[in-house]
Amino acid sequence: MKEKALKVGSNEMELVDFRIFKQEDGEVYEGIYGINVSKVREIIRIPVLTDLPGTPEFIEGIFDLRDVVIPVVNLAKWMGIVQPENVEKNSRVIITEFNNVLIGFIVHEAKRIRRISWSNIEPAAFLSSSDTIDGSKITGVTKIEDDNVLLILDLESVVQDLGLYAPDINDIPKELEKFSGTALILDDSATARKIVKEALVKMGFDVIEAIDGEDGLDKLYQLAEMYPEDIANTLKLIVSDVEMPRMDGFHFAAKVKKDGRFNNIPILFNSSISDHFSEGRGLEAGGEAYLVKFEAGPFYDEVARIVRAHIK
Repeated sequence: MKEKALKVGSNEMELVDFRIFKQEDGEVYEGIYGINVSKVREIIRIPVLTDLPGTPEFIEGIFDLRDVVIPVVNLAKWMGIVQPENVEKNSRVIITEFNNVLIGFIVHEAKRIRRISWSNIEPAAFLSSSDTIDGSKITGVTKIEDDNVLLILDLESVVQDLGLYAPDINDIPKELEKFSGTALILDDSATARKIVKEALVKMGFDVIEAIDGEDGLDKLYQLAEMYPEDIANTLKLIVSDVEMPRMDGFHFAAKVKKDGRFNNIPILFNSSISDHFSEGRGLEAGGEAYLVKFEAGPFYDEVARIVRAHIK
């Protein structure tokens, strides 16, 4: 399988390069986008769809794929762009799975699979709203050949906007175990950090936030300077996303586990990638557990189990 060629801690990802075309003032413009291969089940021709009355126009309908009903979103319509004529002939549906949700996205062309280092992907914080897409829906950008720019689209936020996925942060266990100490959160999504922070604060932790692996290492080094003799007793837990610009969660974990100051601090991966292969990679990278975002019950249970196991 193609995923096995990626070594844990290599700080590389594979993504599907797809295109969305826009017609404006008589000209056709090509938008270049990508999505992590780990979130792609398959790519198919557009099937016969059944309409869903009362849904937004960018939801084209649903179809049955091997006894699973899958909603299909037209990305061009969601972006609010005018499609050129005859794009249907090359259009495809990318069937994705993340947060344990299956959903299809219509794209105008699926080009190829690219392998890219996370170190070459810049955060998209500089992007602002435009006539085509809200910059907050882009998680990262990277240059490709001919000085073109590929945008990594945050399809998770699209799904949340559609109401197809909602974290169950309020599903709190009746008897919530309380802890003390500090927890470090790594996630490039401000929304995800907020959800995880709220959960950890309810468990009694002080929380430090980082936006990616590089930032996470910086925060660790700062803590080590503040608590040179007691960092392992001060920092009780690291909760890390996997997909992050500059340095991904697996590469971050590999560096942490090689540093004698931090290698006993438990790491819990909290990712939207819901395939078993990524779970195995997370454990191989040194994680104590791998959870799919965000189910409150399993999250609280795993945090409690991991922290109890590491209390001296």
